Amino acid sequence: MPTGKDHRVPRIIDFSVNLHALMAAAPADLPSPIRQFADAQALAAPDMAAVDALIRARLASDVVLINQIAEHIIAGGGKRLRPMLVLLAAQAADYRGRDHVLLAAVVEFIHTATLLHDDVVDESDLRRGRRTANALWGNAASVLVGDFLYSRSFQMMVDAQDMRVMRILADTTNRIAEGEVLQLLNIHNPNVDEAAYLRVIERKTAVLFSAATRLGGLLGGLPPVQEEALASFGLNLGFAFQIADDMLDYVSDAGTLGKNIGDDLAEGKATLPLIYAIERSDPARAASLRRAIETGGLDSLDNIVAAIRDSGALERARARAQDFADAASAALSTLPQTPACAALRVLAGYALQRSH
Repeated sequence: MPTGKDHRVPRIIDFSVNLHALMAAAPADLPSPIRQFADAQALAAPDMAAVDALIRARLASDVVLINQIAEHIIAGGGKRLRPMLVLLAAQAADYRGRDHVLLAAVVEFIHTATLLHDDVVDESDLRRGRRTANALWGNAASVLVGDFLYSRSFQMMVDAQDMRVMRILADTTNRIAEGEVLQLLNIHNPNVDEAAYLRVIERKTAVLFSAATRLGGLLGGLPPVQEEALASFGLNLGFAFQIADDMLDYVSDAGTLGKNIGDDLAEGKATLPLIYAIERSDPARAASLRRAIETGGLDSLDNIVAAIRDSGALERARARAQDFADAASAALSTLPQTPACAALRVLAGYALQRSH
């Protein structure tokens, strides 16, 4: 596998050269040209096109149902945030080979497999505004196609021919599975506190973000301190992203959220806004919130949303997410301040924008 600054295989299109030149020509007091999520997407776009092509090629199977379900999931859209993290971290590490495209696709396969399994466990029928695979084809088919995606991702890991890559991704998938079981143990448990909640989202969400950014640093041959900085960035970003996502269950609408409002509550999940609301509410209201977790109390959803808002739980949860986003940005201080590094910082801000 090419490592470090391997120049044997050129990029499809190297936009970073033009952006470096633009920054060098601009006055020092002007902000970086990477200021919005769309700018970060544009920086990763050439490599992302290659990732999308590879995903479709490696999804192919002579089993028709696998193709149908896989195509349904891929066509569902999404921001492809996790593979984008691999690509931008590799750019930030000045990697010039092509294995970042392969590993970005692997990360997306792992994520997609978890979505298929999550929707079965949660009995979800809507994701990104579309019917879930389990709602269309049944639980058994969804679980088995999720298993196919996991196994295909491990086939692709082998193609990288690097034991460290395999170790990172194998450990990550194992931690994700632990997170799923931890969350299952916490279902309908009103005694879940912030520490227990964070242990779940670390494994369910943050570890894959961290693996994505660590892999970019590994490919670029960064020194250990900078590779760890990228991994820390991803971990903290994952925390911020999931907290913001959990807030949407109480502040958004079905058209924006892409799933049914109150789904987390219906599933008996004590997410951070609800945990904070219980802590800050008077005894009677706190007891009502605890009963809602125990019963999945959608019949009192309006009252629960009001309690969350009145208690200041949303502002407190947003501040907690901001702490993690700030920690993510601070972790990048040891890296060269390139457009790719600026794009990673933009992603930290984007995670919080989703909570408004």
